[in-house]
Amino acid sequence: MAREATLVLVKPDGMQRGLAGEILARFERRGLELRGARLLRISKPMARKHYAEHKGKPFYDGLVQFITSDPVLALAVSGESAISVVREMMGATDPLDSAPGTIRGDFALELSENIVHGSDSKASARRELALFFPDGLV
Repeated sequence: MAREATLVLVKPDGMQRGLAGEILARFERRGLELRGARLLRISKPMARKHYAEHKGKPFYDGLVQFITSDPVLALAVSGESAISVVREMMGATDPLDSAPGTIRGDFALELSENIVHGSDSKASARRELALFFPDGLV
């Protein structure tokens, strides 16, 4: 196993519903370490960079609109196999496919507003952490 860092975003719906503390607590209880946190409102240009791999897909504009609609909490977490651990803890992207006990399985209500985002690979984690933590504190 390798120690790695990854990005987690508590999306606007998670923030509106007051779930940020519960989500962070789940990662900490699992043994992941919080390396950085920022509460911010994502600009449209930043959202376009974040979701660049989805440009041209039918849901792209909706992603950008949603993630910029209210503040998000950006978290940098690290630990052994952090990327896959976070992805497993989040559950499937579609809440209907998410197992109970996962973040989305317990809290998400619909595909387009699914509470959290987590980097899906080492390359994505590096790119996303640099985007959300440009000062390099993580």
